[in-house]
Amino acid sequence: MARHKSHTLTAGELDFMQVLWAQGDAAPEDILKALSERGRVVTGGTVRNILATLIEKKYVKRRKNGKAYYYSAIVAEDQARSSIVQDLLKRAFAGSEAHLVASLLKDRDVRKEELNEIKLLIHKLETEDEK
Repeated sequence: MARHKSHTLTAGELDFMQVLWAQGDAAPEDILKALSERGRVVTGGTVRNILATLIEKKYVKRRKNGKAYYYSAIVAEDQARSSIVQDLLKRAFAGSEAHLVASLLKDRDVRKEELNEIKLLIHKLETEDEK
């Protein structure tokens, strides 16, 4: 059976996007070096393949400068994060936000500050719904 092509980012693609979000324009060599500094060893061929996939998915654009190509993100980090969460919500939790949140909080040592922030977000959403 053919593998489903995801329009969201894979873990490896997310690594590349994090480099591009941090650096802006980057040549493949810059990406290779940044990934290596993060402990991720990839070949030049892998860099080209993943960049091609990110272009196809419309997360990245490339421009030519002399003989070199430079790549940059065209999807903002928060937008990509939201897309990943929406995909996870749909595929793993049948669209249930409550099940997603319960899974995140269950059996975890959540800091009091984090819980307070979550409570504030819920309160804000509740008051917006009342308007």
